[in-house]
Amino acid sequence: MKISIITITYNSTKTVQRALASVQGQTYAEIEHIIVDGASTDGTKEVIESYAKLHPNVRWVSEKDEGIYNAINKGIRMATGDVIGFLHSDDVLFAPDSIEHIAAAFASTGADVVYGDLQYCRGNRVVRHWESNAFNPRSLKYGWMPPHPTVYVRKSVYDQVGEYDEWFRISADYDMMLRIFSAGYKTHYIPEVIVSMEIGGASNKNTKARLSKTQEDYIALKKNHIGAGYLTVACKQLRKVRQFLR
Repeated sequence: MKISIITITYNSTKTVQRALASVQGQTYAEIEHIIVDGASTDGTKEVIESYAKLHPNVRWVSEKDEGIYNAINKGIRMATGDVIGFLHSDDVLFAPDSIEHIAAAFASTGADVVYGDLQYCRGNRVVRHWESNAFNPRSLKYGWMPPHPTVYVRKSVYDQVGEYDEWFRISADYDMMLRIFSAGYKTHYIPEVIVSMEIGGASNKNTKARLSKTQEDYIALKKNHIGAGYLTVACKQLRKVRQFLR
């Protein structure tokens, strides 16, 4: 089973080397690493170019795009693996055998979607632990969702559900999770941390971003005919509280 890991970059020299190294440090051999760079100007492109010369399983492109979800869709179209996952340029795979565990879960369960837990860090300190828990069909309307960077999906599923909706600026990943998890695909939860993420992403970097995220989440729920609008959005926010209390 080949697994395609897609990394989106833009002016990421401070973090991208750690992300790339965490992919190449995996014990699982059949990994295709796709890097989609948005025409960085800070040296990121040169880092990627040097990395690709050393590792034949790397495919990359550097050109202007229309935002992160446009770049993600470009990466999906480039992918040749049986399974697709994402690793952002400021994230790292938690352990050297993370992808090996994901591949084993697909093989042993026949799942279409495999996902796990995520840690938010500030430097070397863990500040939030996102424990996904197992999915059931009623979960989505109560604000449940798994952390997007831990979700690995068979390419055949993306062929059926389509690409990320580029109308969204912040919540296209939530919209995609709603589409996939409400469609009846077989899912499997791995109760372990898959990705370590530096806190402070695009959706929670300031009050304006959080408000935009709330509005887009509401639109995604309405688009997919799931839940009770802002009540579901509120439940989604409340679920985060216990992640800080562990």
